[in-house]
Amino acid sequence: MKYLLSSIIAFLFLWNAPIQSQSVLSQEHRENAQKLIDTAMESNLAWERLTYMADTYGPRFPGTENLEQSIDWIVETMENDGFDRVWTQPVMVPNWKRNGESATLLSPRTKDLPMLGLGGSIGTAEGGITAEVIVVQNFEELEKVSDQVEGKIVLFNAEFTSYGRTVQYRTNGAIEAARHGAVASLIRSVTPYSMQTPHTGVMYYDEEVKKIPHAAITIEDAMLIQRLYDRGEPIEIRLKMDAETLPDAESRNIIAEIEGTDFPDEIIVLGGHIDSWDVGEGVMDDGGGRCSLGSGATYE
Repeated sequence: MKYLLSSIIAFLFLWNAPIQSQSVLSQEHRENAQKLIDTAMESNLAWERLTYMADTYGPRFPGTENLEQSIDWIVETMENDGFDRVWTQPVMVPNWKRNGESATLLSPRTKDLPMLGLGGSIGTAEGGITAEVIVVQNFEELEKVSDQVEGKIVLFNAEFTSYGRTVQYRTNGAIEAARHGAVASLIRSVTPYSMQTPHTGVMYYDEEVKKIPHAAITIEDAMLIQRLYDRGEPIEIRLKMDAETLPDAESRNIIAEIEGTDFPDEIIVLGGHIDSWDVGEGVMDDGGGRCSLGSGATYE
């Protein structure tokens, strides 16, 4: 059972600092949590299982066989660990497919732009969208140039300050760009560093605003396009995205119980999610980057 707890609690060290900032935790709670963390850190079991899952099943995107196979493995492993009860619960999940995609700078020179469509985005029409680019750094700048946006691709070149502040351009960028008449929107990847590596993530639409394709490009290319724009260069990009959203797919939640020895009627809830983006192995988020404690509060 010691190793079982280690396999679960080892992930908690990732949230140690954020958890301490929550006033709902008493000093006694923090001390007990630290004991669990210290015990977990004495074992490599959690790391071994995390890497096994990533190495064996790879990306675990909703609606894929990889995710379902990883769920089967987790259920079997928990049963072997001796949980008092392990079961699954059917759940419907979004079924978005990336398919083929590309972005190409056409003017003032030709350059292939590493890009990733954002989760939930619509695709482009066959042949893609070719349009002039207008660059803004925030929503306020977009408002100021509203009369220049019609028929263009908006690039949000928002410098990373914090995830919570900068992610708004990923989640809501397509909505705001479309309000002003843009035909597509791009964002500078929401990350503080890059090696020509774009970052994906979820985005949203407003049902009362026209849906337009939304994608991320690298920090380096966003900065390049900003420099060209500041010099007054005419900038044109061709964006192709074959993304599509299919009917929701059926997956499963995993629920497991260990009855306490001293306080069997009291409940501690640990949670996370197993799925991961289709372009990575899912070792940080989602294999070990998110946790829920107690009454549904989520700590990242």
